[in-house]
Amino acid sequence: MKIMEWPQQERPRERLMKHGAGSLSDAELLAIFLRTGTKSHNVVDLSRHLLKEFGGLRQLLEADLSEFTQQPGMGNAKYCQLQASLELSKRYLQQRLQQNQSFNSPDDVKEFLSSLLSHHKREQFVVLFLNNQHQLLVQETLFQGTINSSEVHPRVVVEKALSYHAAAVILAHNHPSGCNEPSPSDRHITDRIQQALMLVDIRTLDHIIIAQNQSYSFAEHGLL
Repeated sequence: MKIMEWPQQERPRERLMKHGAGSLSDAELLAIFLRTGTKSHNVVDLSRHLLKEFGGLRQLLEADLSEFTQQPGMGNAKYCQLQASLELSKRYLQQRLQQNQSFNSPDDVKEFLSSLLSHHKREQFVVLFLNNQHQLLVQETLFQGTINSSEVHPRVVVEKALSYHAAAVILAHNHPSGCNEPSPSDRHITDRIQQALMLVDIRTLDHIIIAQNQSYSFAEHGLL
């Protein structure tokens, strides 16, 4: 049955307008972006099929172009629509951090970092450079490594912090393995960076590890 043949109260767009986006399932939200189904599936059934094939929403959004377009009815245009929506959400979160006193809302910081890092298959080391009010000046990926490690040089972090006139930083990196516990090397590099920044009066407010849908805060665990 086509979506337009459904009762109005069951259609995803109508439900979103009446009850908000949070009332929709992953498949229904995806259907709104895909807009059209195929000859054999309406767009909601198609969305359910895609989520099942890829193993979930995150895996679907992380799929590359060739993987995505192998699915029936999925072409370049739909791939671009989904990737654009993902990038919009990242930029929205980044602007929220830039406009608000970000460290007063650690959940916002974790949400932004999760959107930025959770989909990467290799380690990425990111630094959020903050002003005196703990507002975001700029975020930058300084180092990229293999799936197991990332070489991080404190000197580079200090140089960047001084160039942005930062008063504080939040360090972050991802664990593609899915484990959000810090490794001994994570603790070691955090100490080195914190000590190097202290020499130029720049505070290290936190180091956050992102592992899929989990996070670990050094500050919350008393490690800073």
